[in-house]
Amino acid sequence: MNLLLHTCCAPCATHCVSTLRERDHAVTLFFSNANIAPAEEYARRLDAVRTLAERWDVPLIVDETRHDDWLADVAAGFETAPERGERCARCFRYSLSRTHRAMTAQGFDAFATSLTVSPHKPTPLIFGIGQAIGGAQFLAMDFKKGDGFRHSVRLASELGLYRQRYCGCAFSARGTQ
Repeated sequence: MNLLLHTCCAPCATHCVSTLRERDHAVTLFFSNANIAPAEEYARRLDAVRTLAERWDVPLIVDETRHDDWLADVAAGFETAPERGERCARCFRYSLSRTHRAMTAQGFDAFATSLTVSPHKPTPLIFGIGQAIGGAQFLAMDFKKGDGFRHSVRLASELGLYRQRYCGCAFSARGTQ
């Protein structure tokens, strides 16, 4: 299957790409993260994804960064929402919608997301959003199963990939700096 993988960051993508390739999927990374702030953080994460793509010979598509649109469409009115709350659900919907659009426009068979490798992300919510957007074209894989998160940490360390300390948006960075 020719699959577009929404890639939240390089460390999480390591395990996902490894797992998907083991299942004979042709994987293309899709870096679509308009939520990431500040711009320097976005650049560091994108650089790490480019490094992974080059080292593992994985095609990479970088989505147009529209942080102001993300702020208006996702965060406005939800700035003080708690982590794992409605702002996060809106963010997942935003990113997965963009991934689905790119999947359709570029002729991929299916799409998935690396978000589910994190123990900090609500997999059932992500699955519900992905399936609502893409139906059977959304590959609902809980990448944290089978020690996926620990595997991603190990692979990222071996590859020397930058590992962030917060999800990505300025609101999730509170208390981590």
